[in-house]
Order: sequence, then C-alpha cells, then structure tokens
Amino acid sequence: MSNKASWPSWTEFRQNSILILGFGLGSGMIKKAPGTWGTLLGWLLFIPLLVYAPILAWLVFGLGLIAGSWICGRAAEIVGVHDHGGIVWDEFVGIWLVLLLLPDQAWLWWLLAFGLFRVFDIIKPWPIGWLDRRVSGGFGIMVDDVVAAMMAIASIWLIFLMVN
Repeated sequence: MSNKASWPSWTEFRQNSILILGFGLGSGMIKKAPGTWGTLLGWLLFIPLLVYAPILAWLVFGLGLIAGSWICGRAAEIVGVHDHGGIVWDEFVGIWLVLLLLPDQAWLWWLLAFGLFRVFDIIKPWPIGWLDRRVSGGFGIMVDDVVAAMMAIASIWLIFLMVN
C-alpha cells in the first residue's frame, strides 16, 4: 500500500472492486469509527430493500454472506492487514441479518437494531471476542459480526417479548 497505516489511497480504492465492496462502498474509508459508518450505510441501503422487496433482501443477504468471507479475505490481503478497521463488508452483512429478523419492520426496531448491533460489535462479549481473536482469514473477519448480529437479534426479541 502506498499510504500510511495501510489505508488504501482513494485512487487504489476506486480502481479495485474488492476494495470498493470490502470497504463498504467507501464508508470504511472514513478513518474515525469506520465500523459505525459501515453499519450506518448498510442499514440505510437495506431498509428500503427490506420494506419494498423482502425476498430480494433475503437474496442480497444470502449472497453477501456467502461472498463475504472471500471479499473480506481478499480486501485484507490487498491492504496487508487482517481484519483492517476499514473493511466493513462484515458490518453490512451483520446489520442486514439483524434487520431481516426483527419482530416488526418499524423505526423503533430499526434504531434498536443499529444500536444493539454496534454495542455487541464494539464490546465483543464472549464468544464474539474469542472468535475475533482465534479465527483467521475472511471467515474470521465475518464470523464475529454474524455472532454479534445473533446476539443483537436475541436481545431485541427478548425486549419484544417483555413488552408484549
């Protein structure tokens, strides 16, 4: 990489489709809190798809999940850093999973999905942190976010059951 801290330059980013996807369509290029920016963009792009074309949303999620290990792994190889902070495709897939499995598609649940997913992804309670430290490659980059998503989903459903 030509630039300090192994961040791709904007030229390198624009010229490489793997970096475009891996760095969340550019959201991961924001050096301050790239995971939050990646989650936010994934959230903003996915909600309309989920509301107006739910079957397509499931397809996009499935393809994103299947391709995610490869995208994240290749992006990490290109920048030369495993689980580089700017690689946020895993945040895209994680927030998509949470949004798909909400008890209701409404603003309250969407906001809670965003907040709880970020909390679990940042704090990394067991087993998220354990997986993050021990599983390598593109799968390792993806798996902790998928587990963070599952923990956010479980928390949301617990809240839903408690208030209903």
